[in-house]
Amino acid sequence: MTDINSLTYEQLNNVISKLGQPKFRAKQIFTWLHKNGVTSFDEMTNVSKALREKLCENYYISTCEIEDKYVSKIDDTVKYLFKLNDGEYIESVIMKYKYGYTICVSSQVGCKMGCTFCASTLAGFKRNLTSGEIEAQLHSAQRDLNIKISHIVLMGIGEPLDNFDNVINFLYNVNDENGLNISMRNITISTCGVVTRIYDLMKLNLQLTLTISLHAPNDEIRSNTMPINNKYKIDELLKACREYGLKTGRRVSFEYTLIKDVNDSSENALELASRLKGMNAHVNLIPVNDVKERRNVKSSKKAILNFQNILKKSGINATIRRTLGSDINASCGQLRRLKNRGEI
Repeated sequence: MTDINSLTYEQLNNVISKLGQPKFRAKQIFTWLHKNGVTSFDEMTNVSKALREKLCENYYISTCEIEDKYVSKIDDTVKYLFKLNDGEYIESVIMKYKYGYTICVSSQVGCKMGCTFCASTLAGFKRNLTSGEIEAQLHSAQRDLNIKISHIVLMGIGEPLDNFDNVINFLYNVNDENGLNISMRNITISTCGVVTRIYDLMKLNLQLTLTISLHAPNDEIRSNTMPINNKYKIDELLKACREYGLKTGRRVSFEYTLIKDVNDSSENALELASRLKGMNAHVNLIPVNDVKERRNVKSSKKAILNFQNILKKSGINATIRRTLGSDINASCGQLRRLKNRGEI
C-alpha cells in the first residue's frame, strides 16, 4: 500500500481522476490530509463513504504516535519520541521563539553519515522516512500542543539530502496553500555536505535556507570527524555553497560544533575565516552535545567567544547558538538510542 500523505497535490489529483471523481475531490482530500492532519479516512466527513473505502483499499495515512514527551523546565522546549506505523522510532523538537514555533524534524530512521559528535548514527540506519512521515511530525505536535507551527528545520535524525525525493515532496506539500502553507523562506535544510544533491536543490530554486554542517576548517580535521569528507572535500563543498548562494540569492549558513582541542583554536578560526571570505555566509557556533559514547569535551566559554571574535574581525557573521532544552536531551538521536536499548 502507498502512503497517501506522500502524494503531492498533482499526484493526488491524478489518482482521483483515475477513480472517475471530479477534481474538487482532490482538493478536499488534500486539505483533510495536509491542513487538518487527519489520521483516518473516516474523518473526511465531506467525502463519500464509497470513495473513502476505495482509498482505504489502496492507501494508508502515515502517522506519528507519541511514545514519549519531554518538556523543558528551563525554556518550554518540547521533545517527542514518535512511534511510526512499522514500530520504528524518530524524534522531533518544538522550540518557541518570539516569532512563533519552530519544529526540528527527522528525515530518516537513523543515519548513515557517522559523524563522531552526533548521537543519531549510534542506533544504526534503518530506512528513509516517507514525505508523509516527515509531515506527520508537524501534525502530531500541533495537535498535542494546540499550536500552529510556522518554521521548519530539517535537522533531526538523518541526512535530508540522502532522502532527497521524499524531502522535496514534503517541502512542496507543507508549502501548498491547501495544506499548512508554510513559506519556503521559513524552512531550513541542514546537510553534512552531499554535494551532488546541493546542486540538485539549487536547480529547484526553492528559496529555503541551506545550512551546512561544516564543523572543521580543513580536510584533515573534517575527515577525522565527518566521513562524508572522504567523498566530498571542503573545497568542493564550499564551491557548491558559493554557487548555491549566487543562484538563489540566499545566504548560506554553516554549523560549527566546537570540540575542545579538536577544532576550537585561534588558528582554526583564522583558517575558517579565510575559507569563507567573500561568501554571503553566516556561521553558527555550537558547543558540542554531551553524548556518553562520544567522549567529546566542550570548548570553554572563553574559547568559544574567542573563536567568534576572530570570525567577526575577519568580516564573517558569527553567532553562538542558544542552548534549548538542555535538561531534556533535546539534541536528536539520544531518545531513539535509549528506547532501542530498553533504557526508557
